[in-house]
Amino acid sequence: MKKAVFVYSDDFQTYKFSENHPFNQLRVKLTYDLLQKSNLLSFQDVVPPRMATDEELTSIHDPRYIEAVKLAGKGLLSKEKASNYGLGTEDTPIFPNMHEASALLVGGTLTAVDYVMNGKAEHALNLGGGLHHGFRGKASGFCIYNDSAVAIKYLQEKYNARVLYVDTDAHHGDGVQWAFYEDPDVCTLSIHETGRYLFPGTGNVNERGQGEGYGYSFNVPIDAFTEDESFLEVYEQALTEIADFFKPDIILTQNGVDAHYYDPLTHLSTTINVYREIPKLAHKLAHQHCNGRWIAVGGGGYDIWRVVPRAWSHIWAEMIDKNNVHGAIPNEWLETWQDASPVELPVTWEDPTNMYKDIPRKQEITEKNKQILLKALYPISHLRKDNHNIG
Repeated sequence: MKKAVFVYSDDFQTYKFSENHPFNQLRVKLTYDLLQKSNLLSFQDVVPPRMATDEELTSIHDPRYIEAVKLAGKGLLSKEKASNYGLGTEDTPIFPNMHEASALLVGGTLTAVDYVMNGKAEHALNLGGGLHHGFRGKASGFCIYNDSAVAIKYLQEKYNARVLYVDTDAHHGDGVQWAFYEDPDVCTLSIHETGRYLFPGTGNVNERGQGEGYGYSFNVPIDAFTEDESFLEVYEQALTEIADFFKPDIILTQNGVDAHYYDPLTHLSTTINVYREIPKLAHKLAHQHCNGRWIAVGGGGYDIWRVVPRAWSHIWAEMIDKNNVHGAIPNEWLETWQDASPVELPVTWEDPTNMYKDIPRKQEITEKNKQILLKALYPISHLRKDNHNIG
């Protein structure tokens, strides 16, 4: 058994809305190249993605929607029909062969699933995935098909697995949450910037699931300008308690890195230190609860030069037990990419000290996040209290 596999293809670049769209899969290639030039990734660890089949996609997506995506990618879908499916919008413009490009990202996550569940690898990483806003019959928020939702359904149907889905993207993982909102065998945790300020505007603390799925959906909407210490306090307590409560067979983490201070689309104030720590806990809990079974996917991240490659590299480094990456970024990587970058590339794995001025509301934000966390975890503490009383 391998410790981990890295699912990758240059064809991930075909998922491309336009030259100036904020969602840019070049970030996956930048990360891949940084890992190779840092001697953290060898060719033997890289596995190619496959294309998801229509049957696999229809486990989550409406067949009419899939057909619309296929037609749109061939330039054969009317504007009116496209808009009914969330296609051809500013967020999700139509591009050539969009079905094939999207199905490949989904297939990459399914490839990761099979490697882990068939015992070929303990962990698997597909940075091309993490498109958590895709709905049953609608594209949304840069996402056409929802690879994590399809992968969770695949895990249930093929492997009969209880899945803990953990989403630390700055945007609420709405598409995955709603897909399993009534399912007690899928537990979703999303830690995101409050929807008062940010798309998609959902992910309130009282969104807890419904029917048999009530109590299996957890949301921690943190305040704008949240910094490292508060973010990690929320993450560590929430994930530890929820994993202990749910006892999953596998952990699937969505690793959007747009909570970073530099990200142009969000209002949070974390640093690269958060992205060093996030995979550590996921890794530890996967070994504690799931015999090591852990799949990680990408997600948001719109400062593709200064933030994403370093942040995502830490996931892989953690998977192969080499997450002690510090100091200088390899010169070879800087020389390869600096001319293409519109900003000065970081020369160290660490962020600069004093990256931003002190936030005057720090204590207030931290306290607010603690209160939100208590509300989010209330079903667990309430259940434990009831069980204790019964005992």
